[in-house]
Amino acid sequence: MTPDAIRAVRGARHALAEAVREAVRTGHLAPGTRLPSSRRLATDLGLARNTVADAYADLVAEGWLAARSGSGTLVAGRMITRPISARSVADRSGATCEDLIPASPDLAAFPRVAWLKATRRALAAAPDDALGYGDPRGRPELRVAIADHLARSRGVCVSAEDVLICAGVSHGLQIMSKVLAGRGARNVAVESYGLAGHWSLLEVAGLQTLPLPFDVHGTDPVPPDGTDAVLLTPAHQFPVGTTLQRDRRTAVVDWAGRTGGLVVEDDYDGELRYDRQSVGALQGLDPESVVYLGTASQTLAPGLRLAWMALPPRLVGDAVAAKGQIDSCDVFSQLTMAEFITSGAYDHHVRAARRRYRDRRDALITALAQHAPRVRAIGTSAGLQTVLGLPPGTGQRVLQSAARQGLRVADLSRYRHERAMSAMADALVVGYGTPSDAAWPQELSALVRILS
Repeated sequence: MTPDAIRAVRGARHALAEAVREAVRTGHLAPGTRLPSSRRLATDLGLARNTVADAYADLVAEGWLAARSGSGTLVAGRMITRPISARSVADRSGATCEDLIPASPDLAAFPRVAWLKATRRALAAAPDDALGYGDPRGRPELRVAIADHLARSRGVCVSAEDVLICAGVSHGLQIMSKVLAGRGARNVAVESYGLAGHWSLLEVAGLQTLPLPFDVHGTDPVPPDGTDAVLLTPAHQFPVGTTLQRDRRTAVVDWAGRTGGLVVEDDYDGELRYDRQSVGALQGLDPESVVYLGTASQTLAPGLRLAWMALPPRLVGDAVAAKGQIDSCDVFSQLTMAEFITSGAYDHHVRAARRRYRDRRDALITALAQHAPRVRAIGTSAGLQTVLGLPPGTGQRVLQSAARQGLRVADLSRYRHERAMSAMADALVVGYGTPSDAAWPQELSALVRILS
């Protein structure tokens, strides 16, 4: 290697190390943040892997980073020594607003290369009739793949014949609203906290929504007499984050079997659990009484418009009629998703996503403990959002401070049903899945600043 080449390598190593130091000093990289692997960062920056590995080694030796077996390279537990000003947040790269509203996963992390490979394989193998109008339930390849995947990962008991593909959970709820109304249902019990858009879909179909009681253990799911159906997020209640307790799971299924009522299970992020094995789907307790709704919106991207329903056989005909007599979901996405699942690429992606979001959650909890110890994180065992319980009487002040600093956060009250009997104290709902890996440290720093 020539002297000029050696100087260039040393210069790149020094520049990278200094960039990481500065990011840690200013809070762009929060304590506990996991850095990309040396291979990945080298590829992204166009550097030799050894250059990145040597820079990491320097920073570990200096105490800026920590290398942990099985966990990669993390930012060491240092205090943020020079907080970013509100002005710098607004001025950076022309951005004016940072977004921590729960909505979607990190879209920059979508597995484009793996998805493209799956698309090529799927199209090469697809029969000609795949390009026709198709079965209204969806492509058989995807229904078979989904039935097998749900059995393995979520304990769902369903035949591929009883799987229906839809364009998102909202589409699935729209279909179920028509099914329930068509069978004479008048109302649906819903959780006290949830998505108003989902309640609206039920109400548009003529169904009254009845908020269920909510206590320190979460939702009490057994509805009053005269209720026709129940809509729940049992694995990870949205947005509060509680898991439906075992006795309550059993009780609501017993209610359905006893009364002929129906339970609609929205398992929107059931695969994103971090501290222990995922809680099995409620559907496995009684496949005849529970309609299961799953989606790729949280694990992959909402723009795919892919979700699925595991239906009791007695409801399949009604659901098909409510959806329409042709398959209205994009066939190429369906074929690709089927290949993505059967090849193992989906499982690989979900495992990587769990690690990424668990690291973000850990960084959030660490930062709160260091800088805002009076703020309590709730519902952190799964998913892409958490509720932050605030000191009494501070909610409006925190929201105003966030608005001034260009940070979008959601007040928990925006998710409360207007007829709910109980209300939680001041709290924020923070979506830590939405920012990109590059943006997350700065958004975390901005959040901690308003909370402290």
